[in-house]
Amino acid sequence: MGWIIFGFVAWLLGWRANVWLARLPKSRATSLAVPVIFGVTLVIIWECVVRGFHISPVLLPTPSAIAVRFAASTGILWQDFVQTVLKGAVTGYVLGCGAAFLTAVVIDRFPFLQRGLLPVGNFVAALPIIGMAPILVMWFGFDWQSKAAVVVVMVFFPMLVNTVEGLQATDKMQRDLMRTYASGYRNTLLKLRLPAAMPFIFNGLKIATTLALIGAIVAEFFGSPIKGMGFRISTSVGQLALDLVWAEIVVAAIVGSAFYGGVALLEKAVTFWHPSQRG
Repeated sequence: MGWIIFGFVAWLLGWRANVWLARLPKSRATSLAVPVIFGVTLVIIWECVVRGFHISPVLLPTPSAIAVRFAASTGILWQDFVQTVLKGAVTGYVLGCGAAFLTAVVIDRFPFLQRGLLPVGNFVAALPIIGMAPILVMWFGFDWQSKAAVVVVMVFFPMLVNTVEGLQATDKMQRDLMRTYASGYRNTLLKLRLPAAMPFIFNGLKIATTLALIGAIVAEFFGSPIKGMGFRISTSVGQLALDLVWAEIVVAAIVGSAFYGGVALLEKAVTFWHPSQRG
């Protein structure tokens, strides 16, 4: 009963702290403090509920148990991080987004391709990953190359659609003005259309960050060497080592947030002129 009361008190204090912060003038400090307080409060409540109701660690381990397992398994977690994130997700992300960008430029240059490629792209993008992953694993083998191939397929079409849409964001008057300056397609692309397309391109890049990590992890469920985040999660569930499963989830959450945040910071630096970046 003591744990439940402690959890209730933590919730009350966290709620009151966020209400007080919400009344203060908006600043970077208050914007950061609110989610931090909310997250810490949620973790404390989680700990108190599991201990107070004596929930089995097989069903839901406590955050403290997850932290202990995390600290004891840093070697395994680092090995899985390198295999899944650096080799599979990042490689597939760079190849998929790069190929999508170049394809979008070609489609923009030759508009007839848009009518043929984009419907096919929308169809492939709708295919479930659990259907594509086993096929690509059989084609490219059980190591990280097949996981990168899954990521390429997952990120290619969202990036393609956003880039094509962005390259068409300029209006006819702007393009006509460039033609009056005797500007060819290349100059118009570099000086007008690509800068105008940057918000769309970064939108595709941000969407792809989450898809890349999900694709690399899920692909490992269908075959991988004895390392990788997806492999570790699937085997640890079978061994009822739920604390290790949650430690892998924590790594995935941190990496995904950092990946998305890095792209968002780059977007803010590149598209500082856009209304979405003001204020």
